[in-house]
Amino acid sequence: MSLQRPPVVLLGLMGSGKSTIGNRLAQSLDWAFCDTDREIERSTGADIPWIFEKEGEAGFRRREHAALCDALLKTNTVISTGGGVVELEQNRQRLAESDAWVVYLAAPPKVLFARVGQDASRPLLAQGDALGTLSTLHDRRDPLYRALADCVIQTDRLSPKLVLNEILEKQEEAACKK
Repeated sequence: MSLQRPPVVLLGLMGSGKSTIGNRLAQSLDWAFCDTDREIERSTGADIPWIFEKEGEAGFRRREHAALCDALLKTNTVISTGGGVVELEQNRQRLAESDAWVVYLAAPPKVLFARVGQDASRPLLAQGDALGTLSTLHDRRDPLYRALADCVIQTDRLSPKLVLNEILEKQEEAACKK
């Protein structure tokens, strides 16, 4: 029987590496991987841009809250959240109250823009000034991510493999302190 461990939650803006690193981390730990955006799409049968178009950001955030709550009930799971999960106070409270180990994958807006600035499937970037939008989102969300994080990793100068190694190292350090 394997030991049941609380989930690892990855926070960060779009393009910070949550899905890529989350998949690799889950494989490395031999855990399940849960991407809350993919769970929303699976449960609704619609993609994120369509949900934003039909229900607005508020409708999407309600769905995101339900997906987060479901994911946090799992053990031995790496959870990749949507970048805006911290926008709702109830999500921040749920994350703070959970026993999950929370990792903030941080990167400056210019790096995020280079990674996802032209991605038409990102509803918040579709309105025009993608770099400006990323900068505004970064300014608003960075303090929220940091307040929730057990660990902050700067992803802008590291390869995915090095980010993964740093997370595993810090996770081991955190486990040793318990």
